[in-house]
Amino acid sequence: MSDTHLSKHFKQYTHWRENLLLNINRYHTWLSDEEISDWQIDVRLQHLKERLSEDKLNLAFVAEFSRGKSELINAIFFADYKRRLLPSTAGRTTMCPTELLYDPDRPPSIQLLPITTRSTSTTIAEYKRYPDEWVTLPLDTDSAEAMSEALGKVSETEQASQVDAAQYGLYFPDESGAPPHPDEWVEIPRWRHAVINFPHPLLKQGLVILDTPGLNAIGTEPELTLNLLPNAHAIIFMLAADTGVTKSDIDIWRNHISTMQNTHRGHLVVLNKIDGLWDELKTTEEIAAEIDKQVSSTASMLGLQADQIYPVSAQKALLAKISDDDELLIKSGLPQLEAALSEQLIPSKLDIVRDNTASEINDLISNTHELLNARMKGVNEQLAELTGLRGKNEEVVQHMMTKIEEEKSKFERGLQQFYALRSVFSNQSSQLFSHLGMEHIKQEVRQTRVAMEKSKFSTGLQHAMNSFFSEAKQNFVQASEAIAEITLMMTAMYTKFQQEHGLTETTPPLYSTFKYTKEMKRLEQTYNQHFNTLYNLLTQEQYTLTTKFFETMASRVITLYEVANREADSWLKAVMSPMETQVREHQMQLRRRLESVKRIHQATDTLEDRIAELQEIKNNINKQISELTLIKNEIEQALRPEMSLAQAA
Repeated sequence: MSDTHLSKHFKQYTHWRENLLLNINRYHTWLSDEEISDWQIDVRLQHLKERLSEDKLNLAFVAEFSRGKSELINAIFFADYKRRLLPSTAGRTTMCPTELLYDPDRPPSIQLLPITTRSTSTTIAEYKRYPDEWVTLPLDTDSAEAMSEALGKVSETEQASQVDAAQYGLYFPDESGAPPHPDEWVEIPRWRHAVINFPHPLLKQGLVILDTPGLNAIGTEPELTLNLLPNAHAIIFMLAADTGVTKSDIDIWRNHISTMQNTHRGHLVVLNKIDGLWDELKTTEEIAAEIDKQVSSTASMLGLQADQIYPVSAQKALLAKISDDDELLIKSGLPQLEAALSEQLIPSKLDIVRDNTASEINDLISNTHELLNARMKGVNEQLAELTGLRGKNEEVVQHMMTKIEEEKSKFERGLQQFYALRSVFSNQSSQLFSHLGMEHIKQEVRQTRVAMEKSKFSTGLQHAMNSFFSEAKQNFVQASEAIAEITLMMTAMYTKFQQEHGLTETTPPLYSTFKYTKEMKRLEQTYNQHFNTLYNLLTQEQYTLTTKFFETMASRVITLYEVANREADSWLKAVMSPMETQVREHQMQLRRRLESVKRIHQATDTLEDRIAELQEIKNNINKQISELTLIKNEIEQALRPEMSLAQAA
């Protein structure tokens, strides 16, 4: 693969992520070797490492048909095959949403989901769990010709009756409102969704490319609106210089892309097919002025600055890469687009990964540091006690032993409070999970589904959907209240144990349901934006589309609850684990102190031998603290915000 600007930056990002994972692995191994870890720390580190290992970077290409999306994908990613891999001809070629990715556990292949599955309410995400529902074709990666032929399957169509097409959400009656006719046929896509598993270098590193087939598919396949596009880390929105900005282009931009600008950095607008403006009867300056005029007009219509529009000729760029024509490649405008893509897509993704990783790993290292400090404190106390016994008589030793026993008894009485706290903590945790309960939200989905089936009038459907949103959002509000109660209780308990027993003062980690509430609001806004308009005149076909939308939205909400459950479980462990570790460590230190003095009192061990033993333990803890500091510095170095991608390489 040629070293384009994008591929270089992607390699650097991959190297950065792998280096970060390597440092976290070193920390995990060190914890195990030093016998400092426990099962909670192991679970949290394992989850963190899995997230880094399975990290994906999603890039979506969005446009109306005949804007050149497939050709641009060919030019950016597949030019090294020295031919056009994805089908790209005049008219519509991408007939269904297509994902390009790499899964090393599966052979190179194309999975195609039949269009007939649109007659069911089952989502694409659900179908992905059942490979037998897909048509799978092998992909011969050694033959560019065979690959091109296989990839051409994505653009296949078939004839269907108007009735079936309407059932699939692919045909709507004309303005007269005449119902679909069973004997009249229309052309529809053969496939609902395609997944191409291909060992491309960038796909191997975690890039996932989504190619969408235009406004009609975006509007009628709810998963594009609700899941795939919002989850993309960057979106390339394409227009064509030969058509200008059409009404359908504006609809896609306003309804599916610009609404996400507040939460997504990586939105690039491409004005394709500028080679149509290359007039041999005009000077270079005149052609540039004409392109600038088109760019300014496009920017004005989309409400953007001119420098946010990238004029490109995807076809000439592909030709230039195939023929190794550097001059034509520069003229095509593709290098500027690739540079902008890498400068927006890669840093944006790096920020997300770094922030999520830093929060978790810093908390874990802080807990380890507190544990070592607690051990050091215990050893120092024992050394002070035993050193103070030098030259003392048996009565003083007896007094010391009695003092430690009293301290131990006091702490054990305090443990009764700790056990009571754990009981309350358990009850509050159960209360938290009752608000985030999977069975609870699934029951809400079932009830809403039944309500929708019983009432096909607009008011009934609207009430059912509004009730669903209201209940789901209220669950997160109540979960937030439960989290606040747990945090308040644990903060008070940490302070109490610190004051009464000298445990290290620790602040429970923060946890918020804000992002879930925000996502619920986005889903509700999407529902209001795209489907409330259907209630004015609710036909059977529109009702079917609304039902499909609800099933996709419900699937998204259930996934949201699953993530919230996992994160709440991790947070609860992070809240209680330091307290349990410190209590266990303090209890052990008291037992060791008492045992040391008893052994000396009973003359089963000499005072100097025990002091030497404790000094060795202290030296080892000092060594562990130094090693932990080094590990922490190395991880911080790998996470540093100012660390450029070039340095990562």
